Amino acid sequence: METTAELRLMLDSLAEEDGVFGRVESGDAGSVDEQVYGLVLEAQTAWAPYAIEGSWEPAGPADIADALTAVDREEAETVMTYLSAGDLISPGRLRRDREHAHRAVQRVAKLLGPDSKWWTNIELSAKGLGWNPVSRFSFDGVAVGTGNGLLVALLQVGED
Repeated sequence: METTAELRLMLDSLAEEDGVFGRVESGDAGSVDEQVYGLVLEAQTAWAPYAIEGSWEPAGPADIADALTAVDREEAETVMTYLSAGDLISPGRLRRDREHAHRAVQRVAKLLGPDSKWWTNIELSAKGLGWNPVSRFSFDGVAVGTGNGLLVALLQVGED
């Protein structure tokens, strides 16, 4: 199976829960910030009825760039697994099987290669969860990676 097709299958699997969105693009399909911004716009359109009127939203890719921090592959895998299986609104609640999500995320990272680069707006720690917003929703988290000429991104949004 072609790498792009396999990545799309993995991202579709990781994003099958409500409020989780995935993207696979060619590495030259725009900058990381532009691709994440496009994914945020997709989520904001799909979840428009849930957004709080007048809430902040990113004006463009520069707002996304300000929210993202470079992380290593291991941390990115942890965050991406959390975004697929966990729930930003109710920490501790599982949306799906964590082991399945973890295996799929590991496959995504392997397909991007050992020299892949990763970013996220989430900080997971023993003390809790912190993030820099990338969308107009009360809760959001994104993990994005590039490698082997491809880009993958996984975004979870939520409103309480």
